[in-house]
Amino acid sequence: MTDATRLMPADEPTRRQILSAQALSVLDGIVLSLAANSFLAATTAAVLWLDGPDIGIFLWLAAVLAINIARYIGVRIVRRLNCAVERPRRALGVLSLGALGGGLAWCLAPFLGSAHGANGLNPYLIFIIGGICAGALMQSTAYARTALLFAGPPLAAAFVSLLFSGTTEAFVIAADALLLAVMMLRASQLSEASFIRSQIDRLKAVALAASLSDANAEIRQSYHQLASLANRDPLTGLGNRALFNQRLRDLLAVDPPADTLALIAIDLDRFKAINDTMGHGAGDAVLTEIASRLAGLTGPTDTVVRLGGDEFAVIVEGEKAGARGREIGEGIVLLAGDPILIADRPVTVGASAGLALYPQHGETADALFASADIALYAAKEGGRRRLGLFNPELKARIERQRLIEATLAEAIEHRQLQVVFQPQVELATGRVTGFEALLRWAHPELGAVSPPDIVRAAHALHISTALTGYVATRAAELLRTLPRLGLPEAAVAVNVSPREFSGDTLSRLLTDIAREHEISPALMEIEITEEAMLDTQAAGAELARLEAAGFRLAVDDFGMGHSSLAYLASLHIDRLKIDRSFVTGIAKSRENQALIAALVGIGHALSIDIVVEGVEEEEEAEVLRMLGCRHAQGYHFARPMPAAEIPRWLDQHARRIAEAAARKR
Repeated sequence: MTDATRLMPADEPTRRQILSAQALSVLDGIVLSLAANSFLAATTAAVLWLDGPDIGIFLWLAAVLAINIARYIGVRIVRRLNCAVERPRRALGVLSLGALGGGLAWCLAPFLGSAHGANGLNPYLIFIIGGICAGALMQSTAYARTALLFAGPPLAAAFVSLLFSGTTEAFVIAADALLLAVMMLRASQLSEASFIRSQIDRLKAVALAASLSDANAEIRQSYHQLASLANRDPLTGLGNRALFNQRLRDLLAVDPPADTLALIAIDLDRFKAINDTMGHGAGDAVLTEIASRLAGLTGPTDTVVRLGGDEFAVIVEGEKAGARGREIGEGIVLLAGDPILIADRPVTVGASAGLALYPQHGETADALFASADIALYAAKEGGRRRLGLFNPELKARIERQRLIEATLAEAIEHRQLQVVFQPQVELATGRVTGFEALLRWAHPELGAVSPPDIVRAAHALHISTALTGYVATRAAELLRTLPRLGLPEAAVAVNVSPREFSGDTLSRLLTDIAREHEISPALMEIEITEEAMLDTQAAGAELARLEAAGFRLAVDDFGMGHSSLAYLASLHIDRLKIDRSFVTGIAKSRENQALIAALVGIGHALSIDIVVEGVEEEEEAEVLRMLGCRHAQGYHFARPMPAAEIPRWLDQHARRIAEAAARKR
């Protein structure tokens, strides 16, 4: 087996491609070879004729020229039929046959007329035969067979002719001719093997390039699919908050920006009641229908999104954006009031909307959205089910928020924000089981600033993490003192904004604080709103990291949203905090009692502890205890207090428990 044969790939498609490359390579040089062959045959015949005219010389020349013409015609047919590509084996067969014909014709040259001199074969003829054989080798580097079929017969004939001459010089030349034949054979095989290796490398490179191109195309397709998923709300099919934020920033980043732009913020009015009384499936159906009605009011250039929960927004761009924004806002307020059929039962929700215009009401994305949000809340305060328009009377709220934002970072740095703690107690025994950390800020100019305003300002300033770190640090400081107060197992809950659940910044921050203050993460409870769990997959990933680090996880205001119970179980939530709205009037409300009992049952089924907020009366506490609630917090037990006042309150609380126990005896 030759080197070239061993190198030939086993798989048929690759073998066919290499054979095709060999055929094309032979075809590229064959016309020139035939012309040179014919010229050398003519000069050889002339030399031999001059030494001694012989009709055999003429006949030999005619045979060589006829064979070359036939080979040329065969080459033209092979090219025209594209055999080198479509049927490479047949093309190589035709070329090989032509080479053999040419070689057989030249093998007659040593036996013509005066080819033999006194000392053996004519030196000129030896030179010519060696030259054409070497030329055939150089012209057939890709395919050794054609070179060997052409060069083999004349070399063999010259060798035999020299042997029959019987002279010493002839024997020496015959030996040289044999050596030349062996060298040509080896060189031809090596040349073909080198060509095959180069073709294999080329095919591998082409295959790799194609593979990389396909992989790149798949990556681009996957990226577009992921980008589409990342920017879509899975329930309604509208854009999500990420798409809204990016689109609004892009529109305002254009230089020059759009002349006018309208932003509509929309909030459903009775969604919570439907979600609570009819179930999450009904709530989802309402959201889907409202999304469909909203999409029907907008055009192809408008950006319609669901921000989360029952909040929607529309970015209106183009000509008459203000007028179109008012039309869309009024339209959704009107359409949202039309009944929605759920299980053949008509349900009415209603919606409020707020409209702000660029650049009159805000020159940045955050400012414009804040203006639309303020207009929305103004519509709610004005009686709901209406479109609120941002106006100069509302600017005071913006100025207040700007002042909060301008001074918040400094207030955090100088510890001007106060963190107070509200106790959580066991209803059956009155034992203190933990505390919730709450923010308070007595602003020197604005007076009391509410926690939502603080959180909103922190988000606008991108210092939400710093604010959380500030509260968590105060909580950690309290945790270090609780064992000395006889509460070694009491936990402290820290509220976390839903906007912080992206990346792993929050988990790393809280882990560092726990390590620095040498407290167990199991005693720090991370309290999140229910909507945070539905925000994105990133929220779930961060919650999982917090759980893995050992922190306790609690869901605040449970029952106000529509998160998945399976999701709660998968994250191993430790506590559910039932919203205070369920507690108000519970002693006389059988509906609220049934809801509390159901929520307690959910907690027991999932092995999740239940804490009830907003307990203000002894009667409420007793009803909750009878319904199976174990833990509660509220003004009935204690108002939020600074950490320094906790020891005195604990003493008073212990005395009250002792007095109550004595009265029962």
